[in-house]
Amino acid sequence: MGDIEASDSNRPRQTVLLSVLPSKEFATSRKGMLLIAEVVLSFVSFICFAASTAAAFVTVPLLEFLGALFLLFAYSMKFNERFKGFLWPLMDFLRCVTASIIYFIVSIMAVSRYVDGSSKAAGIFGFIATIAFALDFYLIFNELATFLKDGGQTEAEPSRQRDDFSDSDSD
Repeated sequence: MGDIEASDSNRPRQTVLLSVLPSKEFATSRKGMLLIAEVVLSFVSFICFAASTAAAFVTVPLLEFLGALFLLFAYSMKFNERFKGFLWPLMDFLRCVTASIIYFIVSIMAVSRYVDGSSKAAGIFGFIATIAFALDFYLIFNELATFLKDGGQTEAEPSRQRDDFSDSDSD
């Protein structure tokens, strides 16, 4: 009888944990995979910098880890749909641009100036993170350029306008 009660008491903890994790649809999307890669690479780079003699560079991967983790959580909880006041694509674009530039500079310095293995590993993971962040800002830039080229209309708006014109033509 005690076993049944114990299994029920673990259920709310499991649902709370599952509610924090990103959904399967988002995690398998292109944006979700890029954000997960950015979080993992930033965390690994943070650990390597913390264990190396180049510990002065530990703030860069830590800040990028926290920023990517925040956006992963925000996109998976669909905060971008709830809070329209923030310019989510622009905020994400600026985060990716600055992260790729800073990661590139810090990685070059870690690989060239320090001789220990963890500094070299942090630099290599930093170069891989640079590629991930650069790919992310390239894709965001293409989406923003397409959006602006279409006159700032979403996909639903042009079809609605076409339906309005076709209704007025039939009258």
